[in-house]
Amino acid sequence: MVQTEPESSPTVGLDIDRKVGLTSPEATLNAVFEVENLDVYYGSFRAVQGATFTVYEHEITAMIGPSGCGKTTVLRCFNRMNDLIPGARVEGRVDFRNVPIYDPRIDPVEVRRRIGMVFQKPNPFPKSIYDNIAFGPRVTGMAKKRGDLEEIVERSLRRAALWDEVKDRLKDSALGLSGGQQQRLCIARAIAVDPDVLLMDEPCSALDPIATTRIEDLMQEIKDDYTIVIVTHNMQQAARISNRTAFFTAQLDSTTDRRCGLLVEYDRTETIFSNPSDERTENYVTGRFG
Repeated sequence: MVQTEPESSPTVGLDIDRKVGLTSPEATLNAVFEVENLDVYYGSFRAVQGATFTVYEHEITAMIGPSGCGKTTVLRCFNRMNDLIPGARVEGRVDFRNVPIYDPRIDPVEVRRRIGMVFQKPNPFPKSIYDNIAFGPRVTGMAKKRGDLEEIVERSLRRAALWDEVKDRLKDSALGLSGGQQQRLCIARAIAVDPDVLLMDEPCSALDPIATTRIEDLMQEIKDDYTIVIVTHNMQQAARISNRTAFFTAQLDSTTDRRCGLLVEYDRTETIFSNPSDERTENYVTGRFG
């Protein structure tokens, strides 16, 4: 059993280099997350039951399924965001590059620095464009001098394909950007602290088709630098951009008489959409239910 409440023991960082060594850039199937028998509870309610799968480096992994099937709950386990919900607890194993992130010695703040998150609704800080990007590097001490900070801001905005649109108004409020620009700003803010992973929870659901295409193109461009895990209700989006897809559904938990999230199938995206092994997956991706 893995506890979400840390015990009174010294914390340690996610010292990946020391613990497991650097992975070879030639390797194409390095495991980033290994999830085994994951159960997630909110109080007595089991929201997710027995999920087991592996997320691989420099791939886009999509999680699809009907509302209430536990997709976002699983996503939030990857950077311990569920710790912030009273009564939430996690059982099972969630390893990040062979490091058990729910070990009581692991600092959840360090987890969230290494594993960034972009939310469904763009949430820029009520600050300037520049200060939105500079916030994380300032707090973490990444920038030793102003020149370092300016370099980080420009590099992050370039990676998020936003630099050319905002370079002449960095001191303007981020709230004045369009919805799509705000979402790309949030992506730039997340990558400013140099994470290994980007988690994206329905990042395009509030955007128009043109802005959605910009975000999808951006994800394809940056996956060589980051591992991306996305929750989406848009099956066409999952089919377009992801390398692997996990299909979740909700089934009745006989012990509580409530619906519980269940991972039905996880495979290469082309397999999930063209030749799934489970009838429930086929019914969902063909629109017969969901």
